[in-house]
Amino acid sequence: MSTAHHALRRLAACSSIVPALLLSTLAPSALAADAPLATAPVAAKTAWQETRHGTVVTDDYRWLQKKTDPAVIDYLNAENAYTAAVTAPIQPLADKVYAEIKGRMQEVDLSVPARLGNFYYYTRTEAGKQYPLNCRRPVGAGGAYDAQAPEEILLDQNQLAEGQKFFAVRAFAISPNEQLLAYTTDTTGFRQYELHVKDLKTGKLLTDSLPRVTSLAWAADNATLMLTQEDATTKRSDRLFRLALGGTPQQVYHEPVEQFSIGVERTRDRRFFVLTSGSTDTSEVLLLPTSTPNGSFRSVLPREKGHRYGIEHRDGQLYIVTNKGAKNFRVVSAPLSAPQPKNWTTLVPHDKDTVIKSIDAFQGYLVVMEKTRALNRARIYDFAHKNWKTVQFDDPVYLAAAADTPEFSATQFRMSYQSPVTPPTVIDVSMQDGKRTVLKQQAIVGGYDGSRYTTQRLWVTARDGVQVPLWIVYKKGVKLDGSAPLLLYSYGSYGISTEASFGLSRISLLERGVIYAQAHIRGGTDMGEAWHEDGMLMKKKNTFNDFIDSADYLVREKWTSPNRLIIQGGSAGGLLMGAVVNMRPELFHAVHAAVPFVDVMNTMMDASLPLTTGEYLEWGDPNQKAAYDYMLSYSPYDNIARKNYPAMLVTTGLNDSQVMYWEPAKYVAKLRAYKTDGNPLLLKTNMGAGHGGASGRYNAIAENAFNMAWMLSQWNITD
Repeated sequence: MSTAHHALRRLAACSSIVPALLLSTLAPSALAADAPLATAPVAAKTAWQETRHGTVVTDDYRWLQKKTDPAVIDYLNAENAYTAAVTAPIQPLADKVYAEIKGRMQEVDLSVPARLGNFYYYTRTEAGKQYPLNCRRPVGAGGAYDAQAPEEILLDQNQLAEGQKFFAVRAFAISPNEQLLAYTTDTTGFRQYELHVKDLKTGKLLTDSLPRVTSLAWAADNATLMLTQEDATTKRSDRLFRLALGGTPQQVYHEPVEQFSIGVERTRDRRFFVLTSGSTDTSEVLLLPTSTPNGSFRSVLPREKGHRYGIEHRDGQLYIVTNKGAKNFRVVSAPLSAPQPKNWTTLVPHDKDTVIKSIDAFQGYLVVMEKTRALNRARIYDFAHKNWKTVQFDDPVYLAAAADTPEFSATQFRMSYQSPVTPPTVIDVSMQDGKRTVLKQQAIVGGYDGSRYTTQRLWVTARDGVQVPLWIVYKKGVKLDGSAPLLLYSYGSYGISTEASFGLSRISLLERGVIYAQAHIRGGTDMGEAWHEDGMLMKKKNTFNDFIDSADYLVREKWTSPNRLIIQGGSAGGLLMGAVVNMRPELFHAVHAAVPFVDVMNTMMDASLPLTTGEYLEWGDPNQKAAYDYMLSYSPYDNIARKNYPAMLVTTGLNDSQVMYWEPAKYVAKLRAYKTDGNPLLLKTNMGAGHGGASGRYNAIAENAFNMAWMLSQWNITD
């Protein structure tokens, strides 16, 4: 069970080329024709103003926010055409990088099957097909997975995606009797998912449906679903419905507070529905037995400002992850019938140096996922023997995470492990004795030798004396004299940590001598909850300063130099990109900003936009003058100035629901009008996708390959 961290809003993504005719000047009412081939589009300026805190604010490019205006689409198409024209010389390199990435990928593959009830569930991919197939096989003799048992294809996502520019499956839940499948799909990229229920015996879809479903869970009767739904305009998950199959959905709960959103799931033992309502700093959990779906939800602990908690259930006991008196959380147990703090027994005490990320309860064990000094580990408690085992790894940097262990009676805990030099590996850990069994490591077609590369942890002293961790990976033999090309990535918001993962596509950069680095800047929980608090609200500028100080460190220590340093970030990491290039444009040679949250003030001042009011607790409420002034002081769009800027590639999706397409579009339009240099400035919009970019795996590779080829060209690496 998660500790109810705030839902992600702005995740990085890439965009793909959409051919269009080139136009040189675009206005809300008219477009110029017969433009020169490589002339950048110039967005017209229109009169718009608003008074905020007694000051008149103007926005010359407000018209770009009207998605239904054909002139807006014409402008985006013209920007795409300009990008295509300017980058035509690097397309062969993009094609080569695409071939490299695709060539390393095992196109025909099978995930490690996970047992649930009488079946093993898995996904598999087929050569040339964009999407996976969801499958299952009956449990074999002795409970083992039997690869020869008949396969049942539950969903062929390729068939479902036919005729769609975009396709994604989100929820996927099997009924307790294993005869029905509830799942949700999105066909626009706007992340609004529709419910479908499939009869697995007949293969037919039932008539039951509901739009904008964000989470779901089955009742014990195999005939009732609990469903959360988001608001059509604000995209806040605020309503819970009970759907008796064949009937009309009935609203069970409404969350009235705009800063809160809800989600529903079941405890692993299937005994309870868990309805969690949470904001950035507060949460509340309500329970209802799955055996009585027509009953009423009961609050575990009443909502209390600043108290965040999550629960697991086992044999009449609740295991509660709570930050009450414990900034980095602690784990307590209490009777289901009396969960009040006076009845708490501490199982995992608070540790100022270790943040608890989640817990998983099983019949005989409790697994606690923790993070300390930017590294993850698992600790397993044996209820019978009352002892702990720790699962951690010896590499200097790595990512270890809980994987898929759906069975309450499981005695093996599944984990995934990877590092910048180790491909993703699936491991079963015996919860009884800690023995590890490697089930699978991601295959790299053509072979892969991790010993050819070096990865290490670095520590940067920020301007206020705080030690900021980085990790870095490069091919052995690269000169460390300041001449190497280096790509620096970070995020730094919402408590989301930067993780030391493996990158299949990154090999194409490493093999060309590029050093890759990630900075664990404040705003995530890499170093605990205080790390997040020190990079949010009125301390947000620590995020930007940490990134700049990390870049300065990499230059000072001769890992690279400003004319060889490219930076990358997406979503809230795109805000990071926009802020740091306003602050220190001379420090960076080039920038890739993906789906960037750059028009902070216009977005946060408009409460009708998706997800805005729920984010006041992360960024600040701009209706309050002090918060308004602070946010305005770093908002990338509002701080564009007449000066030189690095080369920039800005990517977005027309159907982005997290960061509207118009934020990067307006940003590029204004930047083009202000900047005083001749460096490239490109906007690339995927006209058929949203925040995550292309949905098909080959299309996603193509987007990534283009972005990489553009960066390589900025380093003058042409092959």
